Amino acid sequence: MTPPIDPPDFSDPQAYDDGAPSSDSTGRTIYSVSELTSRIKNLIEGSFPFVWICGEISNFRVPGSGHYYFTLKDENAQIAAVMFRGHHRQMKFVPEDGMSIIGLGRLSVYEPRGSYQIILEYIEPAGIGALQIAFEKLKKRLADEGYFDERHKKLIPYLPAKISVVTSPSGAVVHDIITVISRRFPNVHLEVVPVKVQGIGAEADIVGAFKLVNDRADADVIILARGGGSLEDLQAFNSEPVAMAVFSSRIPVISAVGHETDVTIADFIADLRAPTPSAAAELAVPDKIELLRRCRELEQSMRNRMSNLLESLTKSLNDMRRRLADPRRKIQEFWLRLDDLTGRLMRLAAFGLSRDRDRLAGLTRRLSSSSPRAAIERLNSKLEVSTSYLSTNMHIVVDKSRSALRELSVKLDALNPLAILRRGYSVTRALPGKSIVTDPAQVTLEQDVEVLLADGLLLCEVKGKSRHGQEDL
Repeated sequence: MTPPIDPPDFSDPQAYDDGAPSSDSTGRTIYSVSELTSRIKNLIEGSFPFVWICGEISNFRVPGSGHYYFTLKDENAQIAAVMFRGHHRQMKFVPEDGMSIIGLGRLSVYEPRGSYQIILEYIEPAGIGALQIAFEKLKKRLADEGYFDERHKKLIPYLPAKISVVTSPSGAVVHDIITVISRRFPNVHLEVVPVKVQGIGAEADIVGAFKLVNDRADADVIILARGGGSLEDLQAFNSEPVAMAVFSSRIPVISAVGHETDVTIADFIADLRAPTPSAAAELAVPDKIELLRRCRELEQSMRNRMSNLLESLTKSLNDMRRRLADPRRKIQEFWLRLDDLTGRLMRLAAFGLSRDRDRLAGLTRRLSSSSPRAAIERLNSKLEVSTSYLSTNMHIVVDKSRSALRELSVKLDALNPLAILRRGYSVTRALPGKSIVTDPAQVTLEQDVEVLLADGLLLCEVKGKSRHGQEDL
């Protein structure tokens, strides 16, 4: 609630500037009724833009415009209230006299009558806020724990033999379900399990009904149904015990609680949700007349197909019968053909044997005239001559090679520098580059030189040099 504010000083002419009051000869400020009402309107509407208010409805009425007009009151006061049609169109309940509500609205002054009122934009039955919070918390917890997952949903049988309806035994809901099921499939066994659907004891009744139906285990589908109502009216279907009873049911459950816009925890956890109880009845059983019509169509289609198939097979059989000759005639033709082929085979075999005999006799004569023994003797004689010739030539080549090797060895030995060193000569190399010294000018005094001998080397230092008889110490 917006806290009260101190009223302005109306004696101050600058408090509001939406109309200039007149003054008399004594200096008094005089307001007209319109001026005073306008200032009061501005004061109230400016001080209370939106407020929450609670109270009891009385004098509720709906004129042809569709707006709601009523009075909100408590023990000590009352205030006129209005709710325009555009704001209450989406409401899930209809206000009535004696109902306690909580609403959000703005204060307004209706200048023609000089009365103030509250224009409400949202209302809910008193206590609906706590119920809504509890509903959202339970819905979120069950969703997080996976109770709403599709993997837990059981299939609804196409043609159940027995349906158990858990609902109030009085009212339009059970009548609608019985009417729809009796119209769609009269042969279905329909069982009504009476329970309280709101108020104290409703939760226990619904849980007990589910236990009873599951213990008996003779139903194929359970329809949980009730009519529409406020969140308070549907509280039993938003409770955790009922949700667990629906979830634990071994029999598939169709939930049909409230109108299409009403959503309960039981709807989320059931195997199938129907927008209305009548829709649940239509989902539970197929239309028997439609099934019979479909069966007749399938029967006729099967008859037509079988007739066409038999006609086609009969035609094929007649065609084959016309093409099929007398088997005795066919056998005789095959015997004649077999005798002909046998005679041709024998003649071909005799001709082949005679030709092979003539060829064998010719080859025998050629083999006798071309005996391999003479050829072998000629080839052996030729082999002996070739072997003797090859051996003589090999000895000549080896002797020539040995003579040439001896001559080359003598020449190589004469050119070998080591042989020169063995005759007393030496090779001098300047250090550190090891270049061969052929001229005294290539070295300097006190430079190290290396003297190579036949069997080793000497490391010397240049103490002096001479060239052409001239000494350079």
